[in-house]
Amino acid sequence: MDSTAIDRFEAGRGRLASLAYRLLGSAVDAEDAVQDAFLHWQAADRQRIGVPEAWLAKVVTNLCIDRLRSAQVRRERTAGAWLPEPLLDGDPMLGPADTFEQRESVSLAVLTLLERLSPHERAVYVLREAFSYTHAEIAEILGITESASQQHLHRARRRVTTARRGDGEADPASARRIVEEFLAAATSGRTERLVALLTDDANAISDGAGLAQRLMRYDTPQQIAAVARAGFRPTPAKRRFAGGTSAVHYARVNGAPAVLFVPGDRILGAVTFDLADDRIATVRGIAAPARLVRLTEAWRRHEPDPPLIAQW
Repeated sequence: MDSTAIDRFEAGRGRLASLAYRLLGSAVDAEDAVQDAFLHWQAADRQRIGVPEAWLAKVVTNLCIDRLRSAQVRRERTAGAWLPEPLLDGDPMLGPADTFEQRESVSLAVLTLLERLSPHERAVYVLREAFSYTHAEIAEILGITESASQQHLHRARRRVTTARRGDGEADPASARRIVEEFLAAATSGRTERLVALLTDDANAISDGAGLAQRLMRYDTPQQIAAVARAGFRPTPAKRRFAGGTSAVHYARVNGAPAVLFVPGDRILGAVTFDLADDRIATVRGIAAPARLVRLTEAWRRHEPDPPLIAQW
């Protein structure tokens, strides 16, 4: 392959990776899909490709759909042990963020909701909401009619809107204050304050550091407060597991407020928060090492603010 063809592909790699991440919810899988697309590009008769960007978007989308339909992925995700891979704000894989719809489409909340959609519904939703493709273009990408594309989008929007929690984009200063109050209450064991910071229908989800067969779920403020009090309290056993003390940093992950537990230069765990009416509606705990690789790599290039807790 000549250098011009390689340069053409590399110029669009970031956009393709962002598309694949939204479709798959995994940075690792997204990178694999983009690399597979490069192999297709390498083998193609490029003289017959009129619009390379559109051709590559079609290839990546259909590679992702094939993966979403695979038996292995269905087993992994229907087993209830899957959460989207978190990315630090500023990661180029998060892609376009000019509109509310683009930012929302890459939130952990929406990426989780997209699991409830069929692969075609998910693809139409992402292509339309995040990348502003027309229904005619989506129909060409997916090999369906424009009418079918419109129907898929209608169903996807309805299901995402019905299941969505939170109140959109919270004020950054208020979001940080609420998370800091939650952290302070959890580490000091103040159950009443924790409950007061949660919505009445709050829920929490944890991957159990990748050790559990299923996600651990908690569905009342009292349960969440008890788990947070136990989970956020530092103990000698936790420090042995981490290889020493950790710094606890405030961060933005997939557009949402979060706290990161950082022993040395790696991220041991991420806890993200969805807010509603200045309270916490959803807490997600992600600590499976395989889900934190890219987050750690981005953190090492990041210049963080001083930690909320220097030695946890």
